[in-house]
Amino acid sequence: MTPASQQKPGSLGKRPLIQRLLWFAALWLGGVASVTLVSYVLRLWIAPK
Repeated sequence: MTPASQQKPGSLGKRPLIQRLLWFAALWLGGVASVTLVSYVLRLWIAPK
């Protein structure tokens, strides 16, 4: 596997659209989950019941 800096400009679009969309969705969900987790931890830390 070659680094992204050494790939040809047109070679990035060779992956199927569904694979790119799944990666996008997975990264987006991971970001949402991590922000949710951090906010929940902060909520418990600042205002415990």
